[in-house]
Amino acid sequence: MRSRKRVLGNLESLYKDAFNQASEADQTERMTELDFEFQRDQLWFELLLDLRDLLQVDAPEEDVPSLLDKAKKIRDLTRLR
Repeated sequence: MRSRKRVLGNLESLYKDAFNQASEADQTERMTELDFEFQRDQLWFELLLDLRDLLQVDAPEEDVPSLLDKAKKIRDLTRLR
């Protein structure tokens, strides 16, 4: 499984390359779009990685949470307070 650092690092690398290309071409609108898209995608990936971490099972088989327990954890995480 890919580490959180690796996933977010790959995302950042992709956007930096695209941003540098837009910068060299003096495309300020594209640079603004890329900046927004990077921030949005970074938030999505962090959320997905948090969900992955919540659902990951590292316990012995007898302590494995049920699917219902996992769903409750997701509901609690996403509940607005």
